[in-house]
Amino acid sequence: MTRVKRGKTSLNHRHNVLVQVKGYRFGRGNKEIQANDAIAHAGNYAFAHRRDKKNVFRRLWTVKMNAALRPLGFSYSKFIDALKKNNIIIDRKILALLAEKNPETFANIVNEVK
Repeated sequence: MTRVKRGKTSLNHRHNVLVQVKGYRFGRGNKEIQANDAIAHAGNYAFAHRRDKKNVFRRLWTVKMNAALRPLGFSYSKFIDALKKNNIIIDRKILALLAEKNPETFANIVNEVK
């Protein structure tokens, strides 16, 4: 049988793995086996944290709205309930943005709900 040199494929694979872990600390940045493990874990964390980010932002919107509603004599839960009862469909992201950037417009919406 003829001799098969497999250096090119192996080196390309190793190079691609190590490029992905550039900047990782300890052995994970320059040892292929540890790098593969680090890539797998990083992918799992990235997937999970993309989901978590949505929860974090929703909580942030709640806090921003509640802070703007308290001086107007409302709580967050009562405000959301009143919005639903009056069939006003504005999502929390937009309401939080209005509460932060345009307090006058937000106050108008709150007065409309009252």
